[in-house]
Amino acid sequence: MLIVSYDISDTKVRTKFSKYLSKFGFRLQYSVFQIRNSERILKNIIAEIENKYEKCFTESDSIIIFNLKGQCETHKYGYARHNDEECLILT
Repeated sequence: MLIVSYDISDTKVRTKFSKYLSKFGFRLQYSVFQIRNSERILKNIIAEIENKYEKCFTESDSIIIFNLKGQCETHKYGYARHNDEECLILT
């Protein structure tokens, strides 16, 4: 399973991103999606973020992808990439 959490200030960009994520999973909370994990889906989401959304970010925008397969792996974009603290996931 993938958990994608985002904080995007621009309403238009945020709406497009949430519609994009809804193709792969469902909304858990306003800015959090649960997505079925597959390597293909993860690569597609990462490519879309890096090629389309990341260039629109302001200093306060961020996206974090939690890959809950095996050991928790995270992918961080925007201001979140500067935070290297360990993450504890309780299941």
